[in-house]
Amino acid sequence: MNLVIDSGNTLTKLALYQGMEMLAFNSFSDITAETFISFCESESGIKNAILSSVKEYPSEIEEFLRLRYNTVFLDHTTPIPVSNRYRSPETLGKDRLAAVVGASRMFPGCDILVVDAGTAITYDLITGSGEYLGGGISPGISIRYRGLHTFTGRLPLLNSYDDAELIGADTSSGIASGVLNGTLAEMEGIIQRYQKLYTDLKIILTGGDFNYFDKRLKIKTFAAPNLVLEGLNLILRFNLETQL
Repeated sequence: MNLVIDSGNTLTKLALYQGMEMLAFNSFSDITAETFISFCESESGIKNAILSSVKEYPSEIEEFLRLRYNTVFLDHTTPIPVSNRYRSPETLGKDRLAAVVGASRMFPGCDILVVDAGTAITYDLITGSGEYLGGGISPGISIRYRGLHTFTGRLPLLNSYDDAELIGADTSSGIASGVLNGTLAEMEGIIQRYQKLYTDLKIILTGGDFNYFDKRLKIKTFAAPNLVLEGLNLILRFNLETQL
């Protein structure tokens, strides 16, 4: 089995794969070395692992992975099954890279825009010839709510994901209108601009907030909530194959 670890801004996700089939999944908001090792030791069939992290993690986790499994620690030097044309690959988010790898397997030979609606909203383009070109980064819904609360004197902190009226009748509904309707309009507008450049573009939606946008976007999208994990598993498999 392959152990896939995606340590993101909000959650650390652990998944077990046999081939391309996910057998188990768990997520933690604040994982400790003890919790991580306990999860791994409860599964006796793990032989290989890949770790992708956008934040610091306990050194005991890295030591455990190095000693226990054939582990890939994903960085900009790791071989991947697509061409990375990003001008500064060392600064590229590992989750963004994994997502386009997963997307290229979903729609081989197609131009694809991956929209990852998480803590940040990212837009990432991979062409039908397998070239990752880059994209954009925008604040996610929770960041927008926190920004309004933090950088103003009296605006309250909201966390609503309910439908918001266009015309907010009080401060809270005004914030919800601006954040939710504004983010949705931004996403639709950006996707449409990509569609003008790539006329037969596939749109894949993923990330922690994908459900909110999947129900409301007026553009055809394909939902893939586990796209990053699947991409990481593909990168691991690609590296295992190159070792043979």
